Amino acid sequence: MPLSRRVPKRGFRNPFRKEYSIVNLRDLDRIEAGTTVTPFLLLERGLIKTVKGGVKVLGNGDLSHPLTVEAHRFSQAALRKIQAVGGAAQMIEDR
Repeated sequence: MPLSRRVPKRGFRNPFRKEYSIVNLRDLDRIEAGTTVTPFLLLERGLIKTVKGGVKVLGNGDLSHPLTVEAHRFSQAALRKIQAVGGAAQMIEDR
């Protein structure tokens, strides 16, 4: 019998959890200034592979120009950095 069937299964995996596609600010810095960044634009540019349960923007890296970013979630560091350069962060409501 294979080892995976002999070892007891433990724990719980929530089947209803939301899994987000992650984008860092250093990736958004490649987009032209003044652009409205949406999840579909990120898909088109190849910055994310799929829009799973939504898109979350993390604060790794810096922005050098203002952008309007639309996403489902933002980290606090990402919000501060986007607003510091004169950009805007808009939350998209969950489905």
